[in-house]
Amino acid sequence: MQKVWAFIKGCFTLLGKGSKLYYAWAAVLLVLIAVGVLAYINQLYNGLIVTAMRDQVSWGFYISNFTFAVGVAAAAVLLVIPAYVYQWKPIKEIAILGELVAVSAMVMCLMFVTVDIGRPDRFWHLIPKIGILNFPQSLLAWDVVVLNTYLVLNLGIASYMLYSYYYRREPNMKFVFPLLMFSIPAAVSIHTVTAFLYNGLAARPFWNASILAPRFLASAFCSGPAGMILMFQVVRKWTNFDIQDKAIFKIAELIAYAMFINLFLLGAEVFKEYYSDTAHLAPMKYLYQGLDGHSDLVSYIWTATLFNITAFFLFLIPQTRENFISLNIGCVLIFIGVYIEKGMGLVIPGFVPDVLGDIYEYSPTGTEMLVGIGIWATGLLVFTMLLRIAIPIMNGDFHVGEDGINPYIGDQLFLVRKKEVVEEEDLLTP
Repeated sequence: MQKVWAFIKGCFTLLGKGSKLYYAWAAVLLVLIAVGVLAYINQLYNGLIVTAMRDQVSWGFYISNFTFAVGVAAAAVLLVIPAYVYQWKPIKEIAILGELVAVSAMVMCLMFVTVDIGRPDRFWHLIPKIGILNFPQSLLAWDVVVLNTYLVLNLGIASYMLYSYYYRREPNMKFVFPLLMFSIPAAVSIHTVTAFLYNGLAARPFWNASILAPRFLASAFCSGPAGMILMFQVVRKWTNFDIQDKAIFKIAELIAYAMFINLFLLGAEVFKEYYSDTAHLAPMKYLYQGLDGHSDLVSYIWTATLFNITAFFLFLIPQTRENFISLNIGCVLIFIGVYIEKGMGLVIPGFVPDVLGDIYEYSPTGTEMLVGIGIWATGLLVFTMLLRIAIPIMNGDFHVGEDGINPYIGDQLFLVRKKEVVEEEDLLTP
């Protein structure tokens, strides 16, 4: 326990040191978080009436973001498989970063669910023995279990590996490898169960399709890795952590395959609805064409479709996939396109028209937008803090050697420079 406590103290020491840019970035995120907290306090005081959600549309901006963030978290498996199943070294060196992305995304997922609940103080009803979780009968209970399991799994794996590197020893793979292998079906399960939550609502024909779960996974393996590619370039620019081009290009190649499957499954669903031309076409017609003069989502979904198709061709062609300008454009297009398609483009049409045929056009209020921004800022702050700890340890710049001493922590954004050696207790001195 003494070593664990020394590791924790070292991590907190790292968080408190950085450049002016590091402090400025953290300050901006904290301001956005504060704005989100104030908006949420207003929501708690006045109730969900300050949102645009009503009886007709009971899920909105919060659940849209939750669904997208689950996909970002699940995408970490796209690094785990080539790194630990196929032992591909360029990706193995950055696999921990993918797990940290998963942890940050899972934090956002849990927060989006919390703010969507009108009475979060009643959460205790879900705690086993105290309340009634209704597991395994309830799909919502399954979602609670798999999301929390995945969060603990990724946080535990990353913490143990960083702890091992901090003490200059290789992680015990007999212990880590089974957990890494378990994280693969766990990643699939979090998005599959989320899809089943929609899929199992038979009265909502827009979601009641057997290909919804594979569509969720395919889109997750597009948007999550696209965000990671952008993040890897930021890390590489502002730290001395080496991320090879071929690792980035391999991830981009995997995105191309996933994007093809995503577009194919979406096309199959659109064909089925339009060709059969039943009453169940109404939600998709509302989304893509507008329905009875209501067309709030039409411009959004066609923008998302254009973005996704353009990005697919940018990733499909090796010359554009391996050019950082076109690669970054493609990543931004995919991230935005999937965010729209899998967020508002999935949740809202499922409720429109409602079971009585009424049309209620949902659009998030300012309160919902501010709370959402605050949660995204929280996720970015968590990820920034995790990077601030992980990068120096993975580089070997911050560690405890056999002699039991630490190197001096420098003032770079993320990285640590070895300027002098001090005793471990001196690290806590300002």
